[in-house]
Amino acid sequence: MTQHDNDPAWPDHKPTALLVLADGTVLEGFGLGAEGHAVGEVCFNTAMTGYEEILTDPSYAGQLITFTFPHIGNVGTNDEDIETVNMAATPGARGVILRTAITDPSNYRATKHLDQWLRARGIIGLSGIDTRALTALIRSKGMPNAVIAHSRTGEFDLHGLKEEAREWPGLEGMDLVPMVTSGQRFTWDETPWAWDKGFGRQDKPEFNVVAIDYGIKRNILRLLAGVGCKVTVVPATTSSEDILAMKPDGVFLSNGPGDPAATGKYAVPVIRDVIKSGTPTFGICLGHQMLGLAVGARTKKMHQGHHGANHPVKDETTGKVEITSMNHGFAVDETTLPKGATQTHISLFDGSNCGIQLDGKPVFSVQYHPEASPGPRDSHYLFQRFADLMRQRKSA
Repeated sequence: MTQHDNDPAWPDHKPTALLVLADGTVLEGFGLGAEGHAVGEVCFNTAMTGYEEILTDPSYAGQLITFTFPHIGNVGTNDEDIETVNMAATPGARGVILRTAITDPSNYRATKHLDQWLRARGIIGLSGIDTRALTALIRSKGMPNAVIAHSRTGEFDLHGLKEEAREWPGLEGMDLVPMVTSGQRFTWDETPWAWDKGFGRQDKPEFNVVAIDYGIKRNILRLLAGVGCKVTVVPATTSSEDILAMKPDGVFLSNGPGDPAATGKYAVPVIRDVIKSGTPTFGICLGHQMLGLAVGARTKKMHQGHHGANHPVKDETTGKVEITSMNHGFAVDETTLPKGATQTHISLFDGSNCGIQLDGKPVFSVQYHPEASPGPRDSHYLFQRFADLMRQRKSA
C-alpha cells in the first residue's frame, strides 16, 4: 500500500473530549455518551463489575467517575440493574472517564449499548486517557474539581472550561440531597432478583418500615422487602411528626450524595426525634454519617474517598472481615464519637470508621453498602439484624 505525502502513517486524531482540572491541567480524549459539559469532583472507582449500578447510584451526584478497570461497557446495559428510584431526579454521576473505548455488548441480559445508554441519560463520557495516571494523581493530591466536556466537532472554549473548573466550590458544604430525593411518599414491595425469575413481590409483610430518602437505591428497598418489610419511602424533608404518625416498626436512613453536615441541618433534628422514640433505626452511608452527627460526632472530608467493590471491613463485634462495596467521600470522625455510641466496623484499608451502634438502643448504621452484590454478599446479614430488632420490639 502506497503512503502519500498528505496521508501520514500516524494520523493525528483530533480529541473530541476534555477533562479540565481546577489547576488548569487538560487531559485530552475521545468523547462518548452525551455531548456538552459538566462540572464535578473527580473520584476513582476500583470495581471490575457493576458499572451500571455505580453510574445510577444517587450517591454519586456531583461526581465524575474514573474507572480503574480498563474495560467498561462490554456487558451492555439493561433496565433491571438501574439503582435510581426517582427517575425524574438528576441521574447519579455527572460524567464517566474510561481507559478504552466501549466495545459492543456481549451478554444475554444486555438490551442497550452503554454509549447509547449514556446519551439517553445525559451522562458525558471520555475515553482514551491513562486512568492509572489520573488515579495516582488523585491518591497523591486528593479528589480534584474538574469539568468534563464532549464535542463531536472537537471545538471547545478552553478558557471558559478552565474558569468553570476553578470556580466550582466543591462538595464540601454542599447539600445535594434535594437533587435526588423523591418528591412525594410511595410504597415499595419489590423483592430481590433471582436467577431466571427476576424480581418478586412482598405480599405478606411482617414489618412497617419508613425509609427516609436522601438518595435511596433500589436494591436497599428490595432487601428490606426481602426480610419482610412493607416500605414507605418519604422525602428527605419529611418531619419526625409525620414519620412517627405512620407508627413504623422501624426507620431506615438512606444513602445519598453531598456533605452530611449540610444535609444534617434539617435531617439531624428528625433523626434525634426518631431515636428518642425508641424506634429501631438502621442507616447506610449518608444515613450513617448523619446518625453520627445526630449523636454529637463530627464528619470529615476524606482525601481520596472510598469507591469500589473490594473494600475489606472488620466487624469489631464479631471479629469477622467482610468484603464490601463502598462509595463515600466523607466519613464519621471516630475520635469524636460520644459515650454511648460504639464503633462497630472499621476499614482495613485506612482504619476509618465504618459502623456505629447506640448502646442500649435498637439503633445502628454502617458506612459501606451492604445491599450491593459485587460477588460476595457478606453484608446482607445487616438487613436481617434490622428485622430482628423490629421483631424484638414488637414482641416486647
